[in-house]
Amino acid sequence: MMAKPDFWEGGEAAQKILKERTSLLESLSPWQEEQKALEEMEILLQLVEEQGDEKEAQELLERVRRSEEAIDQIEFRRMLGGERDPSNAIVSINAGAGGTEAQDWVGMLLRMYLRWAEKKKFETKIIDILMGEEAGLKNVTFMVNGCYAYGYLKAESGIHRLVRISPFDAGARRHTSFASVFVIPEVSDDIVVAIDEKDLRVDTFRSSGAGGQHVNKTDSAVRITHLPTGIVVQCQNERSQHKNKATALKILRARLYEKEMKEKGEKLQELHNSKKEIAWGSQIRSYIMHPYKMVKDHRSNKVIHQVDRVMDGEIDELIRAYLLMAA
Repeated sequence: MMAKPDFWEGGEAAQKILKERTSLLESLSPWQEEQKALEEMEILLQLVEEQGDEKEAQELLERVRRSEEAIDQIEFRRMLGGERDPSNAIVSINAGAGGTEAQDWVGMLLRMYLRWAEKKKFETKIIDILMGEEAGLKNVTFMVNGCYAYGYLKAESGIHRLVRISPFDAGARRHTSFASVFVIPEVSDDIVVAIDEKDLRVDTFRSSGAGGQHVNKTDSAVRITHLPTGIVVQCQNERSQHKNKATALKILRARLYEKEMKEKGEKLQELHNSKKEIAWGSQIRSYIMHPYKMVKDHRSNKVIHQVDRVMDGEIDELIRAYLLMAA
């Protein structure tokens, strides 16, 4: 076997440095572009003042508007300064109190987040899904791949409450439903999370998702239980059992990393008693569809009256308000 060259041991370190360099350049680039745009606007302003050209004045106003929007986005990104904020996100939504209503609510939230991701040009992939008996979903886990996906979506972790006239109630009565949203960052390969194979119980079963000739034909779905912690993850999206196991292990690594970070931060968390615990009865956001229409984030007190717009994926205002409050 050919011996590795002397510089090989520093290869991983070099790659890490190059990755950090790329990240810094990506952060600096928007500011440099706006600096250049400002210089061009100053020149245009001089021309407007000298010539009084109304057309050029309108162009200047339009450039100022675009620059304000760009700087606003840059400032928003600056709030996403957490170590794991640039990571992809793993999102789980689970039905709570409310039966079929709550399961339908999970489906509504899934659609909301998928539409939001689509608007952001993020890639999404459903990893595991369990359909409800009558309608909706009991739970679903999906990945959102994109720059700062976790930084944005961490604002969504908690209990989401829905109040509406039930489409499943013949008496057209008002119902309240709950669903929990849990968001963790995908763990990159450069972070070591030790997992002993002896600590894992791996079960296979047939996929329960809808559609496709492959579904329910082979035991391709995989469920992994981490015995020391009791953490259970599963994946049934891929046709290959091997791929499903690899994805499930990736989620397990992320869950274990998140658990470790949470334990390390418990003392710090005690200093922030104002933060609500993620538990039933302590919803972070309410979506009211009857008797009036309103979405209210109980942490930032941000209110939006266009519920349909929010449910169509326009949640940036709510995310921004929370991040500003947290910052």
